[in-house]
Amino acid sequence: MGIFSRFQDIVNANLTSILDRAEDPKKMIRLMIQEMEDTLVEVRTSSAKIIADKKELQRRVKALESEAANWLQKTELAISKGREDLAKGALIEKRRAEEAVQAGSAELSFIEEQITLLSDEIGQLQSKLDAARAKQKELLVREQTGRSRLDVRKRTNRETLNRAFDKFEQYEKRLEELEAEVESYDMGKGNHSLSDEIADLAINDEIEQELAALKSKMQSK
Repeated sequence: MGIFSRFQDIVNANLTSILDRAEDPKKMIRLMIQEMEDTLVEVRTSSAKIIADKKELQRRVKALESEAANWLQKTELAISKGREDLAKGALIEKRRAEEAVQAGSAELSFIEEQITLLSDEIGQLQSKLDAARAKQKELLVREQTGRSRLDVRKRTNRETLNRAFDKFEQYEKRLEELEAEVESYDMGKGNHSLSDEIADLAINDEIEQELAALKSKMQSK
């Protein structure tokens, strides 16, 4: 079963509203475009047939007009020859031809109205089809943009994590260096002089403070 059941359904359709309710907007817009294209082909086919009928009827009307003119000439000839009986018969045939011309002309007027109506319908269908195709392109662009933004976000998050890990490794390395430096000052303390030991106390305080500051900074990270 199609999305649309008749021409007016397509013309009156709110594409945005339909797509907002659709589970798969891309699939829905494809189906809508396909149905619009099929309907447009049907309307164009009907128009072509009616135009062909119009041309055939125009030829018939023109032939009937020629026939009526011919009967008029025969009527005049019969009168000139004094044959009123033949003139009356010719007039009867002339009137029949003229009535056929009138009927054909009335049918032509009706056909022309139908052609005008179909032309208007084709214009409306084409406009709606163009709008649907534009909507399809918009959905495609939105999808591509969404994917690109997601890729960028993923890539940005990876880079942020990598930077964080790098900083953490740098802090760890610095801590290890400081701890090693502390241990190096502790080595061979028995051989140091009193002044050396007092100087070492000041240095150790500075190192311990820097070590504590780095640890605190890492914990806050």
